[in-house]
Amino acid sequence: MEQIQKHIEALIFASEQSITLADIQTLVNNSLTLELTPEDYISHIEEIKVKYSSEDYVFELVEISNGYQFLSKKDYHELLNQLIIHKEKKKLSTAAMETLAIIAYKQPITKSEIELIRGVNCDYSVQKLLEKDLIAISGRSTGPGKPILYETSQSFMDHFGLKTQKDLPQLKDIQSLENSINPEDSNVGEIESISSMEAMEIERREDDSEPREIENDDVENISTEASETEETEE
Repeated sequence: MEQIQKHIEALIFASEQSITLADIQTLVNNSLTLELTPEDYISHIEEIKVKYSSEDYVFELVEISNGYQFLSKKDYHELLNQLIIHKEKKKLSTAAMETLAIIAYKQPITKSEIELIRGVNCDYSVQKLLEKDLIAISGRSTGPGKPILYETSQSFMDHFGLKTQKDLPQLKDIQSLENSINPEDSNVGEIESISSMEAMEIERREDDSEPREIENDDVENISTEASETEETEE
């Protein structure tokens, strides 16, 4: 039993993102030639949770984003936040934050639909969000031209401590995508008053001049950005 738990711990510890129960079951069973059920692994995981809840450890096992991950305890969040700020790895411009907010609350959504809401070209913001692994491509729309659909990534869920999309702060009086956007009638070209290249250059300047650190509190800011975007759209 102890050997099984050590294998589970090693697997979760080595995973860059949260790892699902199904993956833990498959990988450990294959590694140790076992036939344990999901219930068996849940029991082992609960024991691991109890183990790392001790004050002797600075991290704990947390269920997050439909999986499990070792995370630092709350007592050390401020210290580690300072480390993140020091490294300056996750900077987003205002334009990128607005784009991320729209994707978070309207997903899955096409780039044209994002541009219809924002009123400007968003090529550069989408590119930066993809590079930072905060959004991902979820497939293609069935509409004309079958444009690419974007959604928030698992890294986004992990970063903001969300188990599912339903855990996002609820927007007041938010309209559904069908009520606010009609893909068949969308014509981004009529809204844009500048060229795509000019819009991308503006966003590059914003990205360079207004960098900001992504913190856990930004999950509330994303809600605010989306609310403001809804008001602008109306």
